Amino acid sequence: MSSHPAKPSMRDSLVAAAFQLFLERGYEQTTIDDIVRTAGVGRRSFFRYFPSKEDVVFPDHEQSLADMTEFLAASEDGDDPLVRVCEATRLVMRMYAENPTFSVQRYRLTREVTGLRTYELSVVWRYEKTLGDYLRTRFADRRDGTLRANVLAAAVVAAHNHVLRHWLRSGGVGDPLAEVDRALEFVRDTWHPDGVPGGAGPAAGEREPDDVVVVIAKRSTPMWRVVREVEASLGEN
Repeated sequence: MSSHPAKPSMRDSLVAAAFQLFLERGYEQTTIDDIVRTAGVGRRSFFRYFPSKEDVVFPDHEQSLADMTEFLAASEDGDDPLVRVCEATRLVMRMYAENPTFSVQRYRLTREVTGLRTYELSVVWRYEKTLGDYLRTRFADRRDGTLRANVLAAAVVAAHNHVLRHWLRSGGVGDPLAEVDRALEFVRDTWHPDGVPGGAGPAAGEREPDDVVVVIAKRSTPMWRVVREVEASLGEN
């Protein structure tokens, strides 16, 4: 059995060559011709994998989006929609965590290049849209389904990105998966599966519309006392 490490794929070689040059020369000063020359391949090989130079900076997001879409499509009717989108978002953090060095290098590069920040925002929007599309389908029978879906998708993405930015700024130190789990738990605790803030059950000061209160009193009991008993039962004292 050979002990030699597996040869990187052409795609990986192009990404490695690109980042080597970006770090040495700068993003703007590096051309596609420079990248293919360093990787030892032709221009046609580059465009077989990447439509543009920007795409080589984000080589993993297309697959990550596809994985998220497939994961959401595989959900069942009994799955909690909010839990499902939190689990789908965790797939994205796992992608970053699998290669901390590359993730940190990319983060630093995107902080320096305005065009890459714009590209990155478009990628984030696609993740949020994917989550929102799934939630809109699950909440289609609700009058406020679209609003609910948009708010929840934005909250989940914001929690994920809060953890991701902190982790990348630290140089990739720590366990981002554990941190994103805590952040997503905060989102789940804030939004009940039915969209009610405050956890399982009605929000503070609210009651289920079908609550029934039964008060047993003697016929001779004064009406003011009966009313007081009802108020006490309803928590309105």
